[in-house]
Amino acid sequence: MTSITSHKRKIQGLLILGFWLAVWQIAAALIDQDLILASPVQVVQNLAALIDESSFWSAITYSFVRIISGFLLAIMVGILLAIISGRSKVIHALLSPLFVTIKSVPVVSFIILVLIWSGSAYLSVVISFLMVLPIIYLNVVEGIVQTDQQLLEMAKVFRVSWFRQIKAIYTPGVLPYFLSASKIALGLCWKSGVAAEVIGLSSGSIGEKMYQAKISLDTAELLSWTLVIITISYFFERIFITLLKQIERKLAGEAQS
Repeated sequence: MTSITSHKRKIQGLLILGFWLAVWQIAAALIDQDLILASPVQVVQNLAALIDESSFWSAITYSFVRIISGFLLAIMVGILLAIISGRSKVIHALLSPLFVTIKSVPVVSFIILVLIWSGSAYLSVVISFLMVLPIIYLNVVEGIVQTDQQLLEMAKVFRVSWFRQIKAIYTPGVLPYFLSASKIALGLCWKSGVAAEVIGLSSGSIGEKMYQAKISLDTAELLSWTLVIITISYFFERIFITLLKQIERKLAGEAQS
């Protein structure tokens, strides 16, 4: 039954994708101006030409390594700070204004500041880190706060070790919050990271390629790189979220046994 439902969802997804591709093609045909809107066929042809270039793969590698590094670093720092805040009300109070500020400041302000301070070499790492950090931190803290207090009291009564409490109580309680945060953060880190590369003109990056396409008024190439970003972001998110769900199922199985 599950496999049939999954098959239906895939077919539905393909039909929806086909519908919007058709809308795109019709819109491009009606406008009939490649500069304004290139057609899906033109974008695919342009993408096929880009794939043969070595600079295409080096740009993907450059941006992927830096943006995902910022994402993973934000996860590690965010979880660590959330654990500390969850254990100390004083630390939580001190960190709250910092994360409210980071969350509220426009990404462009951070991009310009980082460019002034350190240049564009690791700009996308820093910007991805700053955009993801508040999301991870705030959601994990909320998960810790919402953890079942009765279970924690029981753990104290039976003198359950701190490590066992983390594994058996905190992690299953926090994981849904972390899962939700990761889904939001993954898309945001790519948007902000590539935007930083475009503004900072990071040499050898996807952002630089998009800026060059803009300068040459090559809409097909610009849309090709946009399609590349969407594809990379989509598949990395699927892999990352699948791993998290497997961990969640494993913990649930251990709890039942």
